[in-house]
Amino acid sequence: MGPNGAGKTTVIKMILGLSPIDSGSLEVLGFEIPKDATTAREKIGVVPQIDNLDPEFTVEENLRIYGSYFNLKKDFLEEQIPKLLKFAELENKKDLRIQKLSGGMLRRLTIARSMVHNPELIILDEPTTGLDPQVRHALWDRLFELKNSGKTLLLTTHYMDEAQRLCDEIVIMDRGEILDRDSPRELIRKHIDGDVVEIRGANGSELEKEIDRLDIRTEKFQDQILCYTNSPLELMKFSSKYSDFSFIQRPANLEDVFLKLTGRELKE
Repeated sequence: MGPNGAGKTTVIKMILGLSPIDSGSLEVLGFEIPKDATTAREKIGVVPQIDNLDPEFTVEENLRIYGSYFNLKKDFLEEQIPKLLKFAELENKKDLRIQKLSGGMLRRLTIARSMVHNPELIILDEPTTGLDPQVRHALWDRLFELKNSGKTLLLTTHYMDEAQRLCDEIVIMDRGEILDRDSPRELIRKHIDGDVVEIRGANGSELEKEIDRLDIRTEKFQDQILCYTNSPLELMKFSSKYSDFSFIQRPANLEDVFLKLTGRELKE
């Protein structure tokens, strides 16, 4: 995870041997990169940001043609394709051309295609960007299936809830530097107290002065004050006294960690 330009896609390109490494060393699945990148790629499945399925072929033909790039045996491919169509819930669409598929179907097919050679590692670059909530949840189910089957998934995402639900370990990076690396729960525990109280409209008010006298961490921007605390009720008591302001209490989440570590300013 990281802002635009943090280096996420560059890391993926280096893992695949498609981008030079300026310093240090890189090993993927026991292979030295870029020296053994071609061999390593035989054990890696890739789901790019943008679907690059061949519009001239049907659903099944896309899987079959892609499988031919890995010199798979015919018997293996004939056994694998029905499994992938079932995984993607596209058995009834196998003879349709790509133009006939919805966005969610295209994404499921792209994920299925990445598995045609039974890779050990599957890299997904923002796999659910632009999809509606129903499709995102359906894809999450597929990714959980892959995890449970023993596959290693490496994904980039801007969706905090996606990272918090799917990932065992998260690396937060910015400008090519790793800012922290841990499980979602531990990242929240380390960087944010248990609860957040969001207060709108209190900047410059007497309430702001009262909050400043409390021994809690706060963050102020525009018309909002964010209070990070393990005792949210102490703050929520102010809501009756200062009824003109908006008070929202919620559990701390990964987005709080992300914004704390990478900042709130826009990065192009």
